[in-house]
Amino acid sequence: MLDATEIRNFIEKQLDGTDYFLVDVQVKKDNTIEVEIDSDSPVSIEECEKLTRAIESEFDRDKEDYTLEVGSAGITSPFKVKRQYQKYIGQEVEVVKKDGKKVSGILKDVNDDNFTVVSKEKIKKPENKRPVIEDVEHTFSYDEVKQTKYILKF
Repeated sequence: MLDATEIRNFIEKQLDGTDYFLVDVQVKKDNTIEVEIDSDSPVSIEECEKLTRAIESEFDRDKEDYTLEVGSAGITSPFKVKRQYQKYIGQEVEVVKKDGKKVSGILKDVNDDNFTVVSKEKIKKPENKRPVIEDVEHTFSYDEVKQTKYILKF
């Protein structure tokens, strides 16, 4: 069976120095290799084809037959790597915590340990008769989050 780590390392070297980055590599039991890449700009078909050719030249199908699928991360797919969080700073996202609680707002900050989302929430203050809408910051560690997705708006 093909080694996903070896394939991952090869792809990361291929993408080094570009604005493309690796999101995921999976090697299925039937030797299907699924490669998911992303970029700070739209992912081109040409880049997927170029990466496909590079992988096929490095991993000989005569030694071990496989099916290869190279594609881009879907715009509304859950984030899998921190670089995707960085890509969407300033954009609206939805965070689903492992306890099921959802928070939607603008992705404000991302670092190695956590990320911050600013949401508009109704806050009841004693000096006001009615609740007022204010920005509230929510900081999440990556391990408490089930998924985070970009919210596509038209």
